[in-house]
Amino acid sequence: MDKLGINVGNLLVQIFNFLIVLVVLRAWVYKPLLGMLEKRQKTVEKGLDDARVAAEARANAEKDAAEIMSEAQAKVAQTIREATEKAEAVTRELRATADAELSKEREAAMAEIEMERERTLAELRGQVAALSIAAAQRLIGENLDEKRQHALLDEFFSGVKDGKIVVLEGSAVNGDKAEVTSALPLTQDEQATVRNQLLSSLEENAEVVFKVNPSILGGLVVRVGDQIVDGSVAGQLQNLRQSLR
Repeated sequence: MDKLGINVGNLLVQIFNFLIVLVVLRAWVYKPLLGMLEKRQKTVEKGLDDARVAAEARANAEKDAAEIMSEAQAKVAQTIREATEKAEAVTRELRATADAELSKEREAAMAEIEMERERTLAELRGQVAALSIAAAQRLIGENLDEKRQHALLDEFFSGVKDGKIVVLEGSAVNGDKAEVTSALPLTQDEQATVRNQLLSSLEENAEVVFKVNPSILGGLVVRVGDQIVDGSVAGQLQNLRQSLR
């Protein structure tokens, strides 16, 4: 060793000192440093795990929120739809009620107008009879049998002669409802005569309805189902025109 220039004593001292330094470094530096690095690694890994868990929790929360929002939107849409349907139903019901009330008022007004019309026409019948008798007396120049004149006028307007409906003589009608139209309103006795004669040839419990139409001028028009027996003055005049042509 001496030949190599190495002092064995100094070398041993240095080796000893190095070992002491290595032990000190190992005990006070390396182990704490390794512990710190290991702790830091665990902290980083824990942070990554926490971040992954947080990301999963966020994803699940967003999914749950989307589902809740979707359900809420569906419930809102259902509620709106049900409210709309209820509102439409109430609107339809109110409109139907209003239409029904309006129809009733219209029918009542029409019935009142029809009653007033028939009352006026009934009064007109008496005036026409008086004027007709006066005109006939003036034309002839002498007084006529007023009773006979009234009978002729009643026959003209009612189509009834000797207790029978003139228009139905030789005609056969059959059905469950008859509609009788006269130029002026028939009296109660005339209606009873017409009804009794019609019911004798119609079905049992048949209905007889009376209507007024001044345009037929006189006589009666009887409708039973599809059958029409026209004994009106207007119809007779029309037939006369066609025959003259």
